Amino acid sequence: MELYQGIILGIIQGLTEFLPVSSSGHLVLGQIFFGITQSQLTFDISVHMGTLLAVLVIYSSDIVAMIASIFGFFSKAVSFKPVSHLVKEDKNLHLAGLIIIGSVPTAIIGLFLKQFEHVLFTSEVLVGFMLLLTGTILWVSRNYYFSENKTSGFSIKNAVFIGVSQGLAVIPGISRSGTTIAVGMFLGLDRHTAAKFSFLLSIPAILGAQVLSIKDMINSGLFINPVTIYATIASFITGLIALKILLTLVHSGRFHLFAPYCWLAGSLVLLSKIV
Repeated sequence: MELYQGIILGIIQGLTEFLPVSSSGHLVLGQIFFGITQSQLTFDISVHMGTLLAVLVIYSSDIVAMIASIFGFFSKAVSFKPVSHLVKEDKNLHLAGLIIIGSVPTAIIGLFLKQFEHVLFTSEVLVGFMLLLTGTILWVSRNYYFSENKTSGFSIKNAVFIGVSQGLAVIPGISRSGTTIAVGMFLGLDRHTAAKFSFLLSIPAILGAQVLSIKDMINSGLFINPVTIYATIASFITGLIALKILLTLVHSGRFHLFAPYCWLAGSLVLLSKIV
């Protein structure tokens, strides 16, 4: 892989990881466009870690607060002090619990779909159809921005459903951020809460996927070259920008504006296979 190709793919990963247009789908199309047919496992893991770092930076205060609450909970538990009230009263502890619960269906679905990765990540037709589906989900979500009876709190059921949608987003062409935020709004969450939970839920998902890939990466030869380093930096910087842009659009009620792009991109991919 050439340096310019790596940087371009890093930028694509950074932008599309958070903008609701499917990063996996765009990476598949980008590698096909550049004629990259060999496994790029180390590269893929590195650029995903770049975007993960962007989430950690944006939500650092929330992450620190949740970690503090978890340590506080266990420190009291081992000291045999009452802790049942903390689960209900500590919002950060409650949020951390919901993230753990939501991560379970994501992990189960992700591990199941991993068996078919040789098909999922090589089919342009699949990417095209899934981009059309993503566009439709985004467009439908416009009816849920300002609906009445929205809530900033949510239940275990909501966390499970959002976790399921995140697991299905392993399929290239389905946007993880777009689907999870939209599903959150479909379930009655206000758009601010849906976005926050979506990106916090992405942390264990992205980290877990990369940890599972480390064994394969070691077996294939752990070698991080300059191309990978520059691509990771590019994914981190563009990831920060893309995440801030998306949060602005979600908060202003313009999240669905990416739907036409997904429809256009999906249609062009399918047409390219027909013509």
